[in-house]
Amino acid sequence: MSKVVMADAVSLDGFFATEDDQVDPLHDFYFKGDTPIDAGNRHTSFRASAASAKYLAQEWSQIGAMVIGRRLFDITNGWDGVPVAGDRVFVVTHSVPTDWEFIDTAPYTFVTDGVASAIAQAKEVAGPDRVVSLNGGDVGGQAFEAGLVDELDVALVPVVFGSGKRFFGGFTGKVLLDDPTAVVQGDRVTHLHYKVRKG
Repeated sequence: MSKVVMADAVSLDGFFATEDDQVDPLHDFYFKGDTPIDAGNRHTSFRASAASAKYLAQEWSQIGAMVIGRRLFDITNGWDGVPVAGDRVFVVTHSVPTDWEFIDTAPYTFVTDGVASAIAQAKEVAGPDRVVSLNGGDVGGQAFEAGLVDELDVALVPVVFGSGKRFFGGFTGKVLLDDPTAVVQGDRVTHLHYKVRKG
């Protein structure tokens, strides 16, 4: 089965957004570079430094499906029905939206029976050769606590928020990671990739 990779841009103190869901300057590196991020996605506005663009293109091209929470879906309007990467998006939610304009055409599935179910469905779509990308926050933290995350892909940005939305959500346990399998220095970001030790 495919791997589950929990990924996000994160502040030095572990937040992926402020309390009011602002992401600047965490996401600046996605848009302020000279090199398009070419991973077969249809969001052409992504332009990073050459190092970041090369790394992200490699990571994103492996994504078969994404799992996100309802909050991110609402904030982005589901990226207007176009997944950032992969073929399908699985949204963990308590209720299925009835008025979303792309509900009948977008490759989105709304999962009301929890993050484990969403990940299982996403793995079926991704297949054995591609990965499931999971965003940080409450949904990511629940999956991490349940042992469903295989790897972490952290874009570490040199800023301290002091408070905000935690990358690991409500998870407060202790997990020992291996040394990073990738360390890529971009412009105002360091990309770190870790395997999660199991057992």
